[in-house]
Amino acid sequence: MFAHGSTVEEANEGVRALTSEVAQRGHFQLVDTAFLDCARPTLSESVTGMAAGGATEIVVVPFFLTLGIHLRRDLPEIVDQLRSKHPQVTIHVTSPLEGHPALIDAMLARALEALTGGMSARTAG
Repeated sequence: MFAHGSTVEEANEGVRALTSEVAQRGHFQLVDTAFLDCARPTLSESVTGMAAGGATEIVVVPFFLTLGIHLRRDLPEIVDQLRSKHPQVTIHVTSPLEGHPALIDAMLARALEALTGGMSARTAG
């Protein structure tokens, strides 16, 4: 899982927990969370560690909603550098979350929670 990273450590821990759940449900054995900024490990550190652990194929799943500047410019540059540094590893990059049907279900669920008292309506924005 590749996320932006935050100076708020609880936010980074949330991404790590999500990564752990994805690993468990997907039965993936070698999984890591990587960050673009403000937290560690970086994607480079993560890929280097996974390659050292025997990975020959890595899937980078961006935990970003839309195809903004980080996914258009920053991530491709980082992945190109990593492919050069680790030619024995195939690196795949998935699309962002935008457009995935489950995202609509999640957003709808949050809105309905707010309307039914599951959370404060002020936080559903």
